[in-house]
Amino acid sequence: MMQWEGIFEFVAVAETDSFTAAGKRLSVSTAQVSRQVSQLENRLNTKLFYRTTRKVSLTEEGSVYYQHCRQVLDSLDEAERAISSLKDKPQGLIRMTAPVTYGEKFVMPIVIDFMQQYRDIEVVCELTNRQLDLVEGGFDLAIRLGRLTNSSMMAKRLTNRSQYVCAAPSYIAQFGTPYTLSELSQHNCLIGSQSHWNFIDQGKSKAVKVSGSLSCSSGLSLLSAAIKGLGIVQLPGYYVNDAIEAGQLVVLLAPYQQPKEGIWALYPHNRHLSPKVRLLVDKLAQDL
Repeated sequence: MMQWEGIFEFVAVAETDSFTAAGKRLSVSTAQVSRQVSQLENRLNTKLFYRTTRKVSLTEEGSVYYQHCRQVLDSLDEAERAISSLKDKPQGLIRMTAPVTYGEKFVMPIVIDFMQQYRDIEVVCELTNRQLDLVEGGFDLAIRLGRLTNSSMMAKRLTNRSQYVCAAPSYIAQFGTPYTLSELSQHNCLIGSQSHWNFIDQGKSKAVKVSGSLSCSSGLSLLSAAIKGLGIVQLPGYYVNDAIEAGQLVVLLAPYQQPKEGIWALYPHNRHLSPKVRLLVDKLAQDL
C-alpha cells in the first residue's frame, strides 16, 4: 500500500498546477496534499515539483513520473469501467455543472429521473452561470449553452436552442417596431451578460452593440421586465416561448434571427466517459 500513497495527490497537483486546487479536486485539505507529495518525494528521493509563491510546475523527473502515473490511473479507470459494464446497474458518483435556469428547468428533472432509474448513482451538481474549470474542479460533465470556446474539452451536442428578439405589445404601441438592426440603437434594450446581440445579416454573422436602462444576469428577470413593457430583449426560446404563445411578447427582427445554437455536454479531453456518465449523457440527449 505504501507505493500508492501520494500518487493521487501528485497527479492532481500536476494536472491543476496548484496544491490548493488539487485539494479541492480530491476533497481534502491543501496541507494533506502537500504532506502526501512531500512524503512521496522523500520516498523516491526525487524532487517532483518546482515550488514558488506564484506557481507550481513539474521538474523533469516529475514530468516523467507523471506520465507513468497517469497511465497507471487510466488503466485503473479502464478496469473500473470494465467491471461496471458487467453490472446491470451503474453505480458511483457523478460530478457535474450546468447553467442555473436551464439546469433548474431542464437538466435536473432529467437527472432526477435518471437517479430514480439507477438507485446506486450519486450526483453532485453545481448550478452556476460561471464556466467552471472541469479539470480543476474534478467535474465529470458540464452542460454548456451556445458557442463553445474551449477546444481542450470533448463535446457532444445534446440539442439546440434559438434566440429571439421580443417586446411586449405595450412597448411596441408606445415606441414602435424596429425593422432593421440599425434601429435597435433607438430602443431601450434589456441586456443580459453580453452587451452585443448576435444576428445574421445578408448571410453573415453580425454582432450589434445594444444599450438600455436594465442590465441583469438573470434571464427570468429580463423576461419579466420585457413582459411588463420595459424594453426589447433577446433571450433563448426556453425563456420566451410560453410568453410568445400567450401573446405577452411579440417576435421582432425575425429575418435577422441567427441559426440555432448547440446545447452541449462537455467533458475533459484526457478522460474517457465512464459507463455511468455516458448513460446520463445519452439520456440528456434523448430527453432534451
